[in-house]
Amino acid sequence: MKISTFNANSVRSRLGIVTEWLNANRPDVLCIQETKVQDADFPRSAFTDAGYHIAFRGEKSYNGVAIASLAAPDAVRFGFDDEGPADETRLAVARFGRLHVVNTYVPQGREIDHPMYTYKLEWFRRLRRWLEHHASPADAVLWTGDLNVAPEAIDIHNAEKQANHVCYHVDVRQAFAETIDWGFVDVFRKYHPEPEQFTFFDYRTPNAAKRKMGWRIDHMLATAPLAAKAVACDIDLAPRLLPKPSDHTFLTAEFDL
Repeated sequence: MKISTFNANSVRSRLGIVTEWLNANRPDVLCIQETKVQDADFPRSAFTDAGYHIAFRGEKSYNGVAIASLAAPDAVRFGFDDEGPADETRLAVARFGRLHVVNTYVPQGREIDHPMYTYKLEWFRRLRRWLEHHASPADAVLWTGDLNVAPEAIDIHNAEKQANHVCYHVDVRQAFAETIDWGFVDVFRKYHPEPEQFTFFDYRTPNAAKRKMGWRIDHMLATAPLAAKAVACDIDLAPRLLPKPSDHTFLTAEFDL
């Protein structure tokens, strides 16, 4: 089973890249973030024409999550169910038999003195509580998406300059680690311990992808029983080198289920 993730940075702007990649790679599941489109305008037919079921929740110009799958999911839910904001356009969960796919677009945080950074830290804590309530580390759970955190120095091309960045600051890495400690394994690092493995390349840096000046902030995290069935996990850099790409690229994990 192949499961992929991609921050599209506007699914309509990147629709050609997405559909061509789907047709060429045929993942069983593709999780998309930053769709940036309200539900009434989501390009549903592009996915159904490609043979995919599609579930989505979005808003105009911001956020938005979607899950495309070759097989119809048994159930789909959006958002938190605690006393905080539901954030339905940041959290989508689909169940395929015993497999639970959690697709998240974690808040970026803006600046470390901004209220959105505090909200980001709490977001990780809320997700951990959600997991504790709805799942078990003994279940087959995959947490994927744009998580907006680089866990280690190896995950950034210039970590020594990023101590105060909202995706690398010590507090966000700690919040992320505490969520990971619920029971997740970093599937990508299981197969790629080497440096210069990035999923995000800032538009503001000329030729960032070719120069390997990026960040690894998109992740494939699996519970131990699921991670034990992983057979591969790779970044596909080619879509980031196309004309008018997203600033992210595709990450895919394969499992022998």
